[in-house]
Amino acid sequence: MATPCRAAVARRIIRRMRVLFFLLVLALLWSMPSVRLRAEAPLRVTSDSAAYCRELAGRIAALPAPRPAEEGRLVEEGLRLCDSGHVRTGIARLRRAMRDAARAE
Repeated sequence: MATPCRAAVARRIIRRMRVLFFLLVLALLWSMPSVRLRAEAPLRVTSDSAAYCRELAGRIAALPAPRPAEEGRLVEEGLRLCDSGHVRTGIARLRRAMRDAARAE
């Protein structure tokens, strides 16, 4: 009975190690929470548009609680920037006002 040559044995061992490595990587990726798809929070798609500026301003206005002067200034400045064509900067101001309002609660 002939014994397999060392090269054939080495190839077989390497092939098995590759399969085990692949399965290990797959198991690690599967266990990571950021890789799994989450159905509990739907994605909200936003755009850099004047309509989104108005939506943000409406959401800020709907929040209860008195607003500090800084927050009101940010909202006014954000709407002014959106109306003058600087939509991204206006949205940034409105989002900052939303963060401030959420922090105040």
